[in-house]
Amino acid sequence: MLLKLDFGSDRPIYMQIRDQIVLAVAGGKLAAGDKLPTVRALAEECGINMMTVSKAYQLLRQEGVIATDRRSGAVVARREQNAGPSKETLEGLRLRLGELRLAGLDVDAAMELCRKLYKEGTK
Repeated sequence: MLLKLDFGSDRPIYMQIRDQIVLAVAGGKLAAGDKLPTVRALAEECGINMMTVSKAYQLLRQEGVIATDRRSGAVVARREQNAGPSKETLEGLRLRLGELRLAGLDVDAAMELCRKLYKEGTK
């Protein structure tokens, strides 16, 4: 699994890992049942501490994106189609919409940007 980590970013590495796996699942690059690298293997591949990868996997497991098992490792979880967004996702969206409003976008411009980004994420 090739991740692009920005070690100079203010965003913590574990969140960058989490974000990239979420985007890979949402974009269809990873499907339900796909096996993820072990914590050790991903840490070695990325040149980071195993605890960093472990923290990302724990967060993904809590969010229901992956499932873990001591024998089979981490796999992309099967999700209900109509589960709806989590409370945290809605709070994050509310924040991002506020940021767009502060940047001067009206509701139509913000929705058009959302449509464009949503379509790009499904390619």
